[in-house]
Amino acid sequence: MNATPVRTGRRRGHRERAMVPEAEFTSYYGRPIVKPSPWGPDIPAYLFLGGLAGASSLLAAGADLSGNGALRRPARVTALAAILGSFAALVHDLGRPARFHHMLRVAKVTSPMSVGSWILVAYAPMAGLAAAAEFRRLLPGRLGSGRVLPGLGRAAGVVAALLGPAVASYTAVLLTDTATPSWHEGRRDMPFVFVGSAAAAAGGMGMLRTPVTHARAARRMAVGGAMLDLAMSARMESAMGLSAEPMRQGTAGRFRTAARALTATGAVLGARGRASEPGGIVPGGDRAAGRFGVHAVRHLSCRPAVRTRSPLHRGTSTRTPPAELTATGSSTSYESPPGHPASRCPPHRGRRGVPRPRRPAPPAGATSPRAP
Repeated sequence: MNATPVRTGRRRGHRERAMVPEAEFTSYYGRPIVKPSPWGPDIPAYLFLGGLAGASSLLAAGADLSGNGALRRPARVTALAAILGSFAALVHDLGRPARFHHMLRVAKVTSPMSVGSWILVAYAPMAGLAAAAEFRRLLPGRLGSGRVLPGLGRAAGVVAALLGPAVASYTAVLLTDTATPSWHEGRRDMPFVFVGSAAAAAGGMGMLRTPVTHARAARRMAVGGAMLDLAMSARMESAMGLSAEPMRQGTAGRFRTAARALTATGAVLGARGRASEPGGIVPGGDRAAGRFGVHAVRHLSCRPAVRTRSPLHRGTSTRTPPAELTATGSSTSYESPPGHPASRCPPHRGRRGVPRPRRPAPPAGATSPRAP
């Protein structure tokens, strides 16, 4: 941290030095203080497809319980295809399939990656069994003509629907658990953003592959997810402060603008009944653009050192001294405010364990005895 003296005011024709110099934060040779995550372009696809799968299972279970077979079939098939694509993108990013297997050796509740791995392992078979019930006519013998497979498909669909919100949101917890400032500062709202965009994408796919007369539930899901996405995104960015700046710059900013435009367009088209078919593809593009934007922000968020240093990052001023110091003119009279961590520290003890008395504060206007 380099302190640069700042001259302010005039006195007898000369400029005075400020009592507290302005602080300038620099990093080691201009390098990022936080190392960006080395994730490749497979991770945005993994995020997008995983959320689409989880929300599609929830939509399929609702359609199954309401007797809407025209919406249930495409939703189940979409969930299976999306989770398989998400697995493929994750394994390709890991480099070797054995690395995913190694994460299943332990179950650590405090690790989002470990919990997410077990969620995927529990969800994928249920989504596959629910989708297999839609192709029972292609199966040979009694397996295709009996009632066992449809019953198993319904039960598996319900279990997949219960795991669907976790599949759609655990990736947000995984991102915010890292040291990337723009990800970590959005830890309270980003899971809701992911769930909203996943619901919008699943509703859009249901609108795209279902007749208009049977796509009412898909339209409602798409519009509700889009509204949740827009509301929570605005709340997250307003709460992030300085860490939200990288989301508005460069490639991440362009993806963010495209995602918001597609979200608003999909909500408008989804609310119009007859326009739901051409508007079905819009929410999917919104979620894809949003996930690629979240992925693109990792380098820009870690680049400037000012975003990873606490005084400017928290919005506190480094030019204003505490009121106690300005009132007495001595640093020995400073008392920590109630609730401050320093106020809970035990008193300093001497060699014999007896607490030393605090130095009394000098009266206002008194000069220091050490002054010449």
